[in-house]
Amino acid sequence: MADRLYGPVRRWLVRVAMTLAHRLLVMRWFVTRPRTFGVRAIVLTPEGRIVLIRHSYVRGWYLPGGGRARDEAPQAAILRELREEIGLEGHGRIRHLGCYEHRPNHKRDRLDLFLIEGVRYRWRPSFEIEEVGEFDPRALPDDVSARSYADVTRWLTADVPPDG
Repeated sequence: MADRLYGPVRRWLVRVAMTLAHRLLVMRWFVTRPRTFGVRAIVLTPEGRIVLIRHSYVRGWYLPGGGRARDEAPQAAILRELREEIGLEGHGRIRHLGCYEHRPNHKRDRLDLFLIEGVRYRWRPSFEIEEVGEFDPRALPDDVSARSYADVTRWLTADVPPDG
């Protein structure tokens, strides 16, 4: 009985702590307006399903990705992020879909977007990522983030179809 209680309580405590930490960072970014570099990927399984993640500190589903050091190559950064976030074990072709500027949480971010096909992964829960899901790219969940939805829609309507 106690084990059933500790799981949800522990998950709630982690979510509260991570949300607080994220909000403190956002307040810092509001003041400093940092220049950041990021990577994000449209990750496709061999079956053509898209992999989305749910963070512990914000609501909704997101494309996996994260920050990169100024001297880190974008492709190396996205593969590192996928190992950290979803437990990437293998992949097929990687295509760079482009880069764009955006301003999340008061940062000035340059983001490189990739399409990674044939991804095999073994996810384990972490403090940052509390859930991973696979979805039909043309039927994303209702609570997918606006940025992730826009990236997937742009990919689906562009001349960059998945292999298969």
